[in-house]
Amino acid sequence: QVQLVESGGGLVQAGGSLRLSCTASGHTFSRYATGWFRRAPGKEREFVAVVTWNGLIKYYADAIKGRFTISRDNARDTVYLQMNSLKSEDTAVYYCADGRETPDFYAYYRQEDPYESWGQGTQVTVSS
Repeated sequence: QVQLVESGGGLVQAGGSLRLSCTASGHTFSRYATGWFRRAPGKEREFVAVVTWNGLIKYYADAIKGRFTISRDNARDTVYLQMNSLKSEDTAVYYCADGRETPDFYAYYRQEDPYESWGQGTQVTVSS
């Protein structure tokens, strides 16, 4: 049974930092691209960042580019999202998800469809 578990969320002041972790079990983590999405109150879930299985290629949403960094440690089956210079608009539930790198994956990585497994989410609240 595949399971993704997020951790590291919490309450932080604007301008502060948090590091989220996503730990996987139940499949060969290193064969999957892994991404982060978020859902703000009253909004749809949106793409944040994705990293290839080997950690070499990363894509980011424009809203967080330059402030957030995605990375992975396949030896620990874990993907991280380092979030700096946090803003109130970053307040959301953050989800990690992974999917196999099929030929179509990177055509649709900003959408939810290519991702096969999802975590339950971790709340990030940024106070202004």
